[in-house]
This record gives sequence, structure tokens and C-alpha cells, in this order.
Amino acid sequence: MRFLSTEVHGVLRVEAEPHVDERGAFARLQCPEEFAGFGVEFAPVQTSLSRNPKAGTLRGLHYQAAPHAEAKLVRVVRGRVFDVAVDLRPDSPTYRRWTGAELTADNMAGLFIPQGVAHGFLTLEPDSDVLYQIAPAYRPGHATGVRWNDPAFGVVWPAEPKLMSAADAAYPDFTV
Repeated sequence: MRFLSTEVHGVLRVEAEPHVDERGAFARLQCPEEFAGFGVEFAPVQTSLSRNPKAGTLRGLHYQAAPHAEAKLVRVVRGRVFDVAVDLRPDSPTYRRWTGAELTADNMAGLFIPQGVAHGFLTLEPDSDVLYQIAPAYRPGHATGVRWNDPAFGVVWPAEPKLMSAADAAYPDFTV
């Protein structure tokens, strides 16, 4: 695996390094030892899948509030999405900044999102599935988010969403 820093402190692009032969390819997608070698403690305890049949579906920007904050590694296993991370950690050098990356089943890239960073994505084609590896495990009652188009962050999305939940559309303006 190859770890690449992004514009947001602690958010990493995690690239697979597949071994290819006449049968196809095999790649390691997550390994606690390799994360630790890059200075990140991440040992997921939960795996979830987001299935999205329609292009233009927006999910996010979500996070788990402290003391049940989550770190996650997200990867597209089918289709293509524009994945976004927004830094909500007041003590971070990149507070309120965002980063985005196109993740596809073909590029096998993932985005590591540390605790305190909101996450969301916009599907760029139909039938896009996003795999989440999460640590610690999800705790009901602590999920929250910030609005996808809040001017406090200025996220530049590649297209207008066509479908999102009422909750995602209704998050209030972010306040410090």
C-alpha cells in the first residue's frame, strides 16, 4: 500500500499496489501494520457497505460525535464516486478545510478519514458501492453531520446532487 497526504491533516489517500498476472490482480487494501508504519493506528472492527443505484446520489457530510468518534477507510468496490473529507477538529492546522478524491473500483484507491473529520460522497455513475472499514464500532445516537454545501467549507462538488436524504439537506449552517 502507498500512503499519500492530502490537503487535510491526517486524511490520507491509500493506494493499492496490486500484483497482476494472467489470472487478474490481487491487492492488500488494509493492514494495521502498514498503517502503523506510516504513523497511523487503525485496526477496523466493523465493515459496512453503502449501495447507491443512482448517479448523483449524495451521502454526507457525516461524522460520529465525541466520545464515539470514528476513523474510517472508504473504498469504492463498484462504480465511481467523488469522496470528500471536511476537517472539523478545532485544534487542527487544517480546521474547516476539505479535500476530495475520485474513487473508483478500477483505481482501487481509498480515503482514510481520521476521527473528527466529516465524510461524504457524490456518486458519479449508477450502481456505485462504497465499502467502509471503521474503528471503533458505530454507536447509535451519536451520528451527526454538516451540510454538503455549507459556505463555511466551500466544497466544490463536480455536479449538483440529484438525490439526498432530508436529514443531509437540512443540516444548519456550521458555527464554530
